[in-house]
Amino acid sequence: MQRRTYLIAVVFATILVVATSAGLYLNRPTSDTSSTQVQVVAAENFWGSLASQLGGTHAQILSIVSDPNADPHSYESNAGNARAMAKADFVIVNGAGYDDWALRLLSANNNPNQKVLNVADLLGKHAGDNPHFWYSPTYVNQTVHAIYSDLVSVDRTNAGYYGQQYVSLNASIGEYNSRISQIATRFAGTRVAATESIFVYLANATQLNLISPPQFMNAVSEGNDPTISDRILFEQQIINGSQPGNATVLVYNKQTITQLTQTLQAEAVAHQIPTVGVTETIQPTNARFQDWMNSELIDLENALNA
Repeated sequence: MQRRTYLIAVVFATILVVATSAGLYLNRPTSDTSSTQVQVVAAENFWGSLASQLGGTHAQILSIVSDPNADPHSYESNAGNARAMAKADFVIVNGAGYDDWALRLLSANNNPNQKVLNVADLLGKHAGDNPHFWYSPTYVNQTVHAIYSDLVSVDRTNAGYYGQQYVSLNASIGEYNSRISQIATRFAGTRVAATESIFVYLANATQLNLISPPQFMNAVSEGNDPTISDRILFEQQIINGSQPGNATVLVYNKQTITQLTQTLQAEAVAHQIPTVGVTETIQPTNARFQDWMNSELIDLENALNA
């Protein structure tokens, strides 16, 4: 009887050791970032939204520029931004001169273990090029894939999860891409005007004929005064909008309102030219990127239908 009791105790102890060892093995820390969330900092909330949807429960996202009342071009960083970037596993910046403040913070930080995605570099763009890449569906698709790839690089353990998120996000932005195609099919060649270069990529994607002087749009985007000749031409395109060769819709940036852009909006309204307001950052700030874009496209489509 004592021998039997002894054998039972030995077997039980062995099972306990094996079970404990297995538990420790299954729960041991991995070499990749799997037990904690990947810390991601996006300079702007349009890239942050996409990163958040790709990262899901395995990533924590901080988008720095998101204030609907601020002009992202003139954003001034602070000590909190510097600390966040220094601690981040993965940083996303727009580049091409749009967020040089972020590049300065990265340069000062110089963290060799940090993954950095510069969207301008990804797209082969440089300072002086139109930096509003998030208004191009082609550039958005390229950037989404790059963010996905970088998340996998930082956190290989959860690669399968990020793959699922990538498939889900691509399906979700289908409505936004479909509406762009729909506008292109119905309104290709329609003449439109824009106060800033923010609309150039989307005008190209929808195949609208953006007739505004490029120098005018660039000057307003950069906070400069357009030349008198460009301003006269722009106003003629609005005032004489009902005549052949002139604009039928005016697009303006709601986040960079100036006396000039207000005057142009008022002139458009006075001459029964529909106006469409767009923003540089996601509005409202809790909206998903694709919902924000789709909402602006609906406004554009309604204006073109007017």
